[in-house]
Amino acid sequence: MSLRSIILLTVGVFCIRQSLAQSNWQKITMPALAEVKANFMNPPSQYSSTVTWGWDGNMTRDVIARDLDKLYSFGFRAVTIEAGYNMAGKYLSDAWFQSIKVAVEEAKKRGMHIWIIDEGKYPSGFAGGKFSEEHPELRMQALTVAARIHADAGETIDREVPDAVSAIAVNTADKTSRSIDVNNGKLHFTSPAGSWDITVVQHQFKTSPTRSANNPAKGKDGTASLIDYLNPEATKQFLAYTEEQYKKYIGSEFGKTILGFRGDEPAFSYTPWSPNLPMVFKQKKGYDITPYLASFFIKDPSPEQIKARADFYDVWSDMFGENFFKPQGDWCKANGVEYMVHLDKDDDMQPFVRSGGDFFKDMKDVQIPGVDVIWHQIGWDTVANFPKFASSVSHIYNKPRALSESFAAYRPKLDDEHAKWILDHQMVRGINLFEMMFMGSSAASGTPRAQSYMLEPAFPDLVKYTNRACYLLSAGRPATQVAVYLPTSSLWMGDTKTDKSEIALAEQLLNTQHDFDFVSEQALETDLELTKGEFKTASGTTYKTVIVPAVTVMSEVAIHRIRAFAKDGGQVIFMDKTPDILTKGTFLKAYDAAHGPTNYKWCRVQVGPTDFANITNFDVKLRKPAPAIKYIHRVIKDADIYFFFNEGAEEQTNTATITQNGFVYAWDAMTGDMTNEMAFKQGEYTSFQLKLKSHETRFYVVVRK
Repeated sequence: MSLRSIILLTVGVFCIRQSLAQSNWQKITMPALAEVKANFMNPPSQYSSTVTWGWDGNMTRDVIARDLDKLYSFGFRAVTIEAGYNMAGKYLSDAWFQSIKVAVEEAKKRGMHIWIIDEGKYPSGFAGGKFSEEHPELRMQALTVAARIHADAGETIDREVPDAVSAIAVNTADKTSRSIDVNNGKLHFTSPAGSWDITVVQHQFKTSPTRSANNPAKGKDGTASLIDYLNPEATKQFLAYTEEQYKKYIGSEFGKTILGFRGDEPAFSYTPWSPNLPMVFKQKKGYDITPYLASFFIKDPSPEQIKARADFYDVWSDMFGENFFKPQGDWCKANGVEYMVHLDKDDDMQPFVRSGGDFFKDMKDVQIPGVDVIWHQIGWDTVANFPKFASSVSHIYNKPRALSESFAAYRPKLDDEHAKWILDHQMVRGINLFEMMFMGSSAASGTPRAQSYMLEPAFPDLVKYTNRACYLLSAGRPATQVAVYLPTSSLWMGDTKTDKSEIALAEQLLNTQHDFDFVSEQALETDLELTKGEFKTASGTTYKTVIVPAVTVMSEVAIHRIRAFAKDGGQVIFMDKTPDILTKGTFLKAYDAAHGPTNYKWCRVQVGPTDFANITNFDVKLRKPAPAIKYIHRVIKDADIYFFFNEGAEEQTNTATITQNGFVYAWDAMTGDMTNEMAFKQGEYTSFQLKLKSHETRFYVVVRK
């Protein structure tokens, strides 16, 4: 090879590496205040809110240009493309990609950016029907009841049940049960004394319902099957059908005009199954799960069977995160773009654990974790803290953004005032990227079909406000000091009271100005760095207090870690009680916590509601109680940024004391005004007057002395 060739090759490799290097908007940075101030009025376009842009009809260049101009006039500098019906070419056809290429060209002319929904409608993972058509062996599978049989004493049952994997007989009198071997799809059982109900479980190809842009019926059904989310080969093929094809057509704009891909509601509607699941389960848990599988479908499972079911949830949750979400996150990272996704039922942990398993396992390898606020989960009459699920994952795993897909199906219809309140409610809980819904294309009528709240005169100002606020809430690192354990494993065991305890705890903390992050068991066990009296996140946040809601079960490893945290000066509070049982590798071998490795004298058990005034560390204190006031805090190189929101309809006047010593400035993200606030020093702290009108927000920027 000539010297010139070597030089050209070296330069080429360098350019590729540079192009794939993360830009500032893709990582947590610590900018100086001067930089943040310079960008405040007009933040970099990569921080813009985005809007779902529905591609119904023939998306010609003229249509694309007209729609982008309309969205630009609204204040958006980014759009999210969703495939629709009646397009000139099928979703994922050459015609589809050619239209995407035109959209990239037109967006680039306007200095706009594009996100692409990774599916032809939802949920993500069926590639517009290609798996049903071309790779049926990679379709989603489920465990289902194949037969329910009654047997009286002495009766022999011989039956062939294709694809059967497990069977169980339950005594109708005393509810005792016994597992039945199922060999090669053949069931043989001779009933002992008593009356017995037999449940036989099989695996079969069975998909969660999908709504496909390529479905002529335009319905939501099983025609286009989802992939087997637990099978890495299926995810590899999904990427080959989708992201890899986009790379061929528009890869030169990855990380520039193309910011990334957005997944939508991947979930299980049935008990998950995958051919390798029993093998993976035995590797992880050390025992055979198949004798227990049928017990998941009986009315009164025994304590042993409930524990085996929790082990099953633990394993398939691992597989979901490792085999579906992580490969997509890794692919996007390797190609200079972001993968953002929200999950189904992510506003309620009780149903979520059945459809998604473990929120943190699903989201930890995703660049931008998200939630869905498309119907009335949040409103003036409904306060909810689930947006913190997404922002907490971001804070723990060093991710700068957390997504909310908002507003698609709100009833009654929104106006801009209510929409702003819902946005503020989420921002003060850590969301800093919004995909607002919905604008349909102008292909059919010549006029874009925007939702009514987008057509109000004040809407462009609302978009500008959101862009500024989200930029400030993406600067620096989070400064949360309190961690709340998310009791996923107790929910796997059917403990519904733990969910109520967690919801009440979150509300009590925020109503007393104690901001917090949720943390998972895995985070407590391994992912948080344990330093002297602190748990440190990958973002640099340090938790000084850990609070555990009333739980049934925790792992022995997690207990050891929070005990070490407490003995080094951290504060640990259990709400109402300590765990009943502890796991050591498996739930099946969980044991009574009273016989465990600790006496819990190192923590505090808080019985009943509390205002948490006795938390040893504080970040913000108000002179008088004000449950309506919420806040969030971020740290940049030479200043601290506090975002306050008055959720209530009454004006609030109070005195806020913060743990920083410095000069205080108020920044208004709606107008761009910056004013010097009267503040006074109290030892190492700073106090200032906090005056917020009904539903008003304000940033307080504290320049350190």
